[in-house]
Amino acid sequence: MNLSSSFLILLFCGLVVAQDTIETNAMTEKLNSLEVKMLNIGSRNTVIFSVGIGGNSPFGPFNTDVTMIYDHTFVNIGNAYSPVTGVFTAPVSGVYFFTIFSLSGGEHAIRLLFYKNNEVILHIHDHRSDDTADNGGNAAFLQLQQGDTVYVRLKEGTHVYKSRTGTTFSGFLVKQNS
Repeated sequence: MNLSSSFLILLFCGLVVAQDTIETNAMTEKLNSLEVKMLNIGSRNTVIFSVGIGGNSPFGPFNTDVTMIYDHTFVNIGNAYSPVTGVFTAPVSGVYFFTIFSLSGGEHAIRLLFYKNNEVILHIHDHRSDDTADNGGNAAFLQLQQGDTVYVRLKEGTHVYKSRTGTTFSGFLVKQNS
């Protein structure tokens, strides 16, 4: 074997080793990146709440709009819902999903207003009727910024029935903004 053939063989082997090293470094970088992403997913805030208003009695009508304070907590992971004020405050920016449900008799109209900050987003409404059970519900996906508030208000002159399993407010973080 001549010197130039030996040189070419050594050069080829060196390139193969260098390529393996580059590929190994790239694989290590990808693995580290995936590990960081997995750790971030695990450390993201979990925000889930579901509350009801207990008492098994009528609530309202009142002479003014009243913020609903749901006093029975099914779950409040992340403590973003305040059972003292009735207000949910977004701990992180992201897309959230909310539901409101109501149970009411027909003696008075029912009107619950669902707010994001100070803006009505949706509502539940039913006219006065002769039946004894009127149910309503609504739901929405909302883009919230950290610190935004979401709450439910009972419209003046209307009522709901205090039933922890029938008059409820729930929500959870679907996707946190990156």
